[in-house]
Amino acid sequence: MKREQVRERHAEGLICATHVIQNPASAGEWIVFFKKSAGRSFFLVDEQDEVESFGSLDELIETIRGLGIKFAEIHI
Repeated sequence: MKREQVRERHAEGLICATHVIQNPASAGEWIVFFKKSAGRSFFLVDEQDEVESFGSLDELIETIRGLGIKFAEIHI
């Protein structure tokens, strides 16, 4: 799901959980996914529909705060 879609769905109350995990393709990076109320999950993707990966948790947290997300579960 692209950033603007996340903002819209979050504002509509359709995102019920936000999870942060280590990128399985690159252990030093982090990715985020959102669970919708119907049980489906979506990764945060860029404009080319590639999963966005972050080099630090600080950068990732700043990004999701900018999307209106106030709570995220981090899986280590």
